[in-house]
Amino acid sequence: MIETRIKELRAKHGMRQEELARLVGVRRETIGNLEKGRYNPSLVLAWKIAHVFDVSIEEVFTVKETDAEQK
Repeated sequence: MIETRIKELRAKHGMRQEELARLVGVRRETIGNLEKGRYNPSLVLAWKIAHVFDVSIEEVFTVKETDAEQK
């Protein structure tokens, strides 16, 4: 499972979902789905989002193992 800090980073930069979506070339709904963990980004989209916030991809997205994956 991928966890994201997009919402936190947007708040820190005073940015709305619509603005981030426009900057990375996706729909606002995609940003909302990413924030809620309903969608995993492509590598290109993850890079674009990290680039907007001037951070590494790892600072935006982290992988959390599920119980099934830990066994």
